[in-house]
Amino acid sequence: MTRTAPRRSVLISGASIAGPALAFWLNRHGYEVTVVEKAGTLRSGGYPIDVRGTALDVVERMGILPQLRDAHIDLRRITFLDADGDEVTSLHPHAVTGGVTGRDLEIRRGDLTDALYMAVRDDVEFLFNDSIDTLDQSGPGVDVTFHGGGSRRFDMVFGADGMHSRTRETLFGPEERFHRHLGYCFAVFTMPNTLGLSHETVMWNTPGRAAAVYAVGDDEEVHAFLNFAQPEPPYDAFGDPEAQRALLADVFADAGWEVPGILGALHDADDVFFDAVGQIRMPRWTEGRVALLGDAAYAPSFLTGQGTSLALVGAYMLAGSLAGRNHAEGFAAYEHATRDFVTLNQDLVGEGGATLFPTTVQALEQRNARLRALSAMPAPEPRPAHSALTLPSFGVR
Repeated sequence: MTRTAPRRSVLISGASIAGPALAFWLNRHGYEVTVVEKAGTLRSGGYPIDVRGTALDVVERMGILPQLRDAHIDLRRITFLDADGDEVTSLHPHAVTGGVTGRDLEIRRGDLTDALYMAVRDDVEFLFNDSIDTLDQSGPGVDVTFHGGGSRRFDMVFGADGMHSRTRETLFGPEERFHRHLGYCFAVFTMPNTLGLSHETVMWNTPGRAAAVYAVGDDEEVHAFLNFAQPEPPYDAFGDPEAQRALLADVFADAGWEVPGILGALHDADDVFFDAVGQIRMPRWTEGRVALLGDAAYAPSFLTGQGTSLALVGAYMLAGSLAGRNHAEGFAAYEHATRDFVTLNQDLVGEGGATLFPTTVQALEQRNARLRALSAMPAPEPRPAHSALTLPSFGVR
């Protein structure tokens, strides 16, 4: 009687976007997959995210593209305001982002995480309300102890646990070694749609400060966004919601337009996400039997609009690179095939991404002049970096 070889077991830390996407493809390649997530459940709703270029090919191969097309929010206009709240110009968002009308997607983050979870939940083990405590690679696999108790051995472990990855810190050291600060901090939260906005964004700017309101539909709530120049990350505010609110209130204390109302909503919001604007740049993404992907390995920052797309593409490339290979060969193939694509998209911050938030009067005037000129130009060409990688087939079964 022929005995079937046991399936290789893997653990993925993180159940946002990169983690479930990787789980899908590893399962398709025959792995036994477990996903551990420190939160008690998936995050629903959430701010809009973009899926562009090569990442669209990934979700199409996953079979979830029609579902995501149905969830497309179709943001139709972005209006820029000056310090007094007067209109500078109003544009289609793709004129700023380099997106492609009719192809690229903009969806609520929760709609994507729900679609990914639904695609894998019947084939993959999920452990919510738990996290990795320790990793030990001294044996033939990776011995993992969990924060909630218990231990298990896996053939490989993957860190898909975000920009502030605990997996990365455990294997490679403090985040400061890899964090490239881009000079800003931001906060995102929901607030009442007091301006009656629909399928649009309104952004107010003064040098070094921006406030925006995103209306993804005709909803009663909108996403508020505050961004400000900060030469060094405010480490004291991370992990301290009251310190974050105090910092934002101080920075925007004399701001005009609707900013006082936004600050009032900030005080009452229970879903504030605050962070520095930065990238993760690493000389390598793997160590032994552990690999990183998504923001944990190569966060590009929201200034590129490519964080979600890199996570989806990275998951596909990592799983496919491992197909038919041992971990060392697969990890080397993953880095070789994916790094140039990642670097091209991270480098988008040097091609105008950060100029949306000028820090001087002169730079703001120059930005406004460029935006006014865009309104008179034809639809932009898609950014080459978005589609710079052609997906291999990897013989997915």
